[in-house]
Amino acid sequence: MRLLHIVAPAGFGGLERVVQTLAMQQQTAGDEAHVAAVVAGLAPADGELFSGPLRAAGVEVHNVSVPGRGYRRERAAVAQLAQHLGAEILHTHGYRPDVVDGGAARLVSAAAVATAHGFTGGNARNRLYEWLQCRALRRFDAVVAVSRPLAERLARAGVPANRIHIVVNAWRPFTPLTDRRTARDALAVSHEAFVIGWVGRVSSEKGLDVLCDALQDLVDLPIHVAVIGEGPERPALEANLRASGQSQRVSWCGLVPNAARLFSAFDLFVLSSRTEGTPMVVFEAASAGVPIVATSVGGVPDIITSREASLVPPENPRALAIAIRDVVQQQATAAQRALLARQRLERDCDVSSWAAHYRDVYRSALEIARKR
Repeated sequence: MRLLHIVAPAGFGGLERVVQTLAMQQQTAGDEAHVAAVVAGLAPADGELFSGPLRAAGVEVHNVSVPGRGYRRERAAVAQLAQHLGAEILHTHGYRPDVVDGGAARLVSAAAVATAHGFTGGNARNRLYEWLQCRALRRFDAVVAVSRPLAERLARAGVPANRIHIVVNAWRPFTPLTDRRTARDALAVSHEAFVIGWVGRVSSEKGLDVLCDALQDLVDLPIHVAVIGEGPERPALEANLRASGQSQRVSWCGLVPNAARLFSAFDLFVLSSRTEGTPMVVFEAASAGVPIVATSVGGVPDIITSREASLVPPENPRALAIAIRDVVQQQATAAQRALLARQRLERDCDVSSWAAHYRDVYRSALEIARKR
């Protein structure tokens, strides 16, 4: 198949990693996979972070450079690119490509496929974007949900049930793990402390504030939190930590390229999100053999259970603190859970079968598009 993935990369995160992994596996399997990267406002370094591994794997990346609100120009450019490539499938990822570029498929008689990676909620503006995205997805030939709760939400939003497909994300390591000492040096954290890793966008839906609040119940433990990521909530969180006397227990590591290679620095990984699709960071922690404490939201319970991790309710600092304390005090039990998590990842999250599932989705979309 000739495939064109369309994404507007925002730095680098789970969505970008999914697109990379899928396109690379499709290319390996013999399909002709291309990626259109909408680069409106994207810093050159961020763009290379996304496109570099793709090009190294033989996947051609086409930059679509448009102004921030150049929506008509963007759709025309994507349609022209798809026509030039002879793409049979236009596969969008994220709210901007879903809303702006999904319609380009009809302009070139291709099938329109989207992957819904998750919804974050938040302020009124963001909720408007998500409402527009759901309306746009109703017109696609196939929509992939990365978790069962996400599929249910799409159906409630009016996406035809026969066009919704649940395909849980898969995992393939991009770079080998760094040794523990080197990883801690890279993050500038103590070699002696019990280090809790937190990785993600520092925004409300990711719930870093919940972890910061949980520190109040853990003052007697020698723990330190290493935060990898940036986002709009950081200034307020830093102020709150200073006011509570906890600022010395948190290191702000900023954006770190290929952060998964540094998970060896962690004694524990915490996912404190309020909402999720299928978080790639959980796969990264499991692959590194790091014990996991995670909120039971979105697709998290589908990829990891209480056998392999400690699952807690969202927005509950007290429950999160109790789970962290249990890991610190029962490290042998936590290590056994981490081993089971890695075994499950290796058993259930194979990229070849995952890509084959996407191929079935594409066939379904092509059939619908041809009838249309």
